[in-house]
Amino acid sequence: MSGARDQGDLFSEATDIGLMRFLLADLHDDLFGTVARFRQLADLSMALGSSGTLLPGGETTHAAWTEARSSFVHGNYVATVMLCQGLAEHVLASHLTLALDAEPLPDRITFKETLARCVGKGALTEEDADHLRRLMALRNPLSHFRGIDDPTNLSRRAIDTRQSAVSHLFADATFAIATAVRILSLPDFRLGA
Repeated sequence: MSGARDQGDLFSEATDIGLMRFLLADLHDDLFGTVARFRQLADLSMALGSSGTLLPGGETTHAAWTEARSSFVHGNYVATVMLCQGLAEHVLASHLTLALDAEPLPDRITFKETLARCVGKGALTEEDADHLRRLMALRNPLSHFRGIDDPTNLSRRAIDTRQSAVSHLFADATFAIATAVRILSLPDFRLGA
């Protein structure tokens, strides 16, 4: 058996310069889209408090928010939808545990139950909850298999509307990030004016 020096790395054919060229080409190919999405996110984020926003839920919430923003800007639309729904779930369930009169939550509370409790406590309006239910409905067919005949299947949506799957994903991701910002800009989470 040959030694470790004889075996190449996983990317042994790619040099550092070659990888750099690939990354620069990838950045260049969607530079205008990336800048436009960054501007869109910056504009949306104006709704957050002047001193930012409270992110209850610890490291998971912080990572979800950071990665959701990055995913949206870089055009990773499926990731944006999934991260925004997870962010909302963590923020809202964590928020329920912070009140002085907080009721204990089940070990694995469902998102539907979290929404119902938040509406009941006045942390969310019914309209906010409707937006979050829609976000959940967008995430589910991305997380769980749906056959081509299912109307929520991405390919089925593209066929039915005669619009590309990417345009559907962009619209879904735009809705997802806007919904996340909307939740984080609620009075219970805003910091500052």
